[in-house]
Amino acid sequence: MAMGKKTTLEVELHPDMVGMLEHARELYGFRSTSKALRVILDYVAVDADWEKIFMSQRCLRCGAGKGWERSA
Repeated sequence: MAMGKKTTLEVELHPDMVGMLEHARELYGFRSTSKALRVILDYVAVDADWEKIFMSQRCLRCGAGKGWERSA
């Protein structure tokens, strides 16, 4: 597996997003939540529909929403 040079980036995330990344790390055996986020970003960079992602409004925390929650 290729190990490219990495740069540190400070980002602000909601606690539920951190929980989602921790869940992905546990579920798929990644060494870190950073790896889980890199996998998501690799998918977005190549396979995702950017218009659909960035032009759709969503708010997981609006109203009664609590953000991402681990499914039972």
